[in-house]
Amino acid sequence: MATSERIFVQAIRGYGARHGIDVDVRAGGWLIAMRRGEMRRFAFGYDIGLNSAIAHRLANDKSATSEALSLAGVPCIPHHLFLNPKLGGKVVGPAWREAMLELLRADPQGVVLKPNEGTSGRSVFKVTTAAELDHAVGEVFSMSTGLVISPYVAIEEEVRVILLDDAPLIVYSKQRGNDWRHNLDAGAKPVLLEEGGVRTACVKLAVDAARAIGITFASIDVVRVDGAWRVLEINSGVMMEALAKLHPKLVQATYDAALDRVFGRS
Repeated sequence: MATSERIFVQAIRGYGARHGIDVDVRAGGWLIAMRRGEMRRFAFGYDIGLNSAIAHRLANDKSATSEALSLAGVPCIPHHLFLNPKLGGKVVGPAWREAMLELLRADPQGVVLKPNEGTSGRSVFKVTTAAELDHAVGEVFSMSTGLVISPYVAIEEEVRVILLDDAPLIVYSKQRGNDWRHNLDAGAKPVLLEEGGVRTACVKLAVDAARAIGITFASIDVVRVDGAWRVLEINSGVMMEALAKLHPKLVQATYDAALDRVFGRS
């Protein structure tokens, strides 16, 4: 097994070897075909194939997730959508920049811009001035058809809950380093949460969020702001590369449980 492979790919290979499933890795590991007899299943990216198409699309769209959670009364961080002006005036409208400036003026602590789709904290900008806003907009729109703007909030704690059928398989906090973000790729450290009030509150909120968009297997980030927990985002692709360095058996067991569902094992 190539050690350069993602943990996700290694986990699927290991599961396949133990359960008589042929695993064919294509496209540099981003497309995985799994076959047992006449049954064929696929994994793509970090999506193992358990979620419905609409749940997957909602989770991958930060603005849509925010709207769906708001409709269900689930506390969340708002994400306002703006489409790339290159799509044309009839699609975007003429007042998009003024609308962005209105959001900036409404939040004196600043706002956060990031692509509407994407993970790992890439191309995420905190801005406090119009000049910073224009720079961030240019950067995000250079590689994305849409961006979202959310108010900058002082996150007191961030927790990730990995759910399968409403059951919490892994719950850990992200201990931030020197960066203002809690992304693991930005240096945050995952620390498993023990049973207690914080874990219980985070799991309940994550379950409410998963039910709101009808998702089966997901990692859900919740944050504590001014003492209250809110959903930050939902990820349909469950990535555990950083966590696997500390808890490889737990990560393998979690992917195993999801793959059991994929192949109809109890």
